[in-house]
Amino acid sequence: MNPVVVIPARMASTRLPGKPLADIHGRPMIAWMVDIAHAANAGPVLVAAAEEEVAEAALRAGANVTFTDPNLPSGSDRVHAALQAFDPDGRFDVAVNLQGDMPAMRPTDVARAVAALRDADIATLVSPSTDDAERNNPNLVKAIRAADGRCLYFTRASAPWGDGPIERHVGIYVYRRDALARFVAAPPSPLELREKLEQLRALEMGMIIRADAIEDFPKGVDSPPDLEAARKLLARR
Repeated sequence: MNPVVVIPARMASTRLPGKPLADIHGRPMIAWMVDIAHAANAGPVLVAAAEEEVAEAALRAGANVTFTDPNLPSGSDRVHAALQAFDPDGRFDVAVNLQGDMPAMRPTDVARAVAALRDADIATLVSPSTDDAERNNPNLVKAIRAADGRCLYFTRASAPWGDGPIERHVGIYVYRRDALARFVAAPPSPLELREKLEQLRALEMGMIIRADAIEDFPKGVDSPPDLEAARKLLARR
């Protein structure tokens, strides 16, 4: 495998405008994400920026930068567009989609996701939880896996039924490049539209998604309280 880590980042956010430049202990969030990507040692780091100020912050942090259309419908589309611009000759055959709002992610988590790709089209991560509030929270996506780590379904519902933990989906994807190209070329699928989860398109296309489990759940930053929680967490590291 020859991976590249792509971090899609744009200023538009309904609940936290300007999120990539949000201050965390004197540095913008995007700089923390670039540091995580570099420390994972998974390949070159590329920020898919939609605005000049995000690009400048990413360059100062040591990332490569390409500009992508802010109107692209998803992070996966931005990753694909950035990769095509950065590497039109196809030297990199794996793309790591590291979201730009997860400063609690550990570099070892990124490495675990890359290692999980193995024979799959797409790899990702999950984290177990026995918390009833999380089980019933539709904003927390649950993954349902087979014993070998293959993902059978993703849902906002409380699943699977019965005793035992749920597995929270961690927002990182590792794509084989050809799988990413097929994914973004396909229209949204019925289950994707119903659950509002783009990874279901890949499952409905017959792709194999494999997930490894990590203990700590690196929650994304979607609101001012999330940002404050990230500041407190990173102050302890």
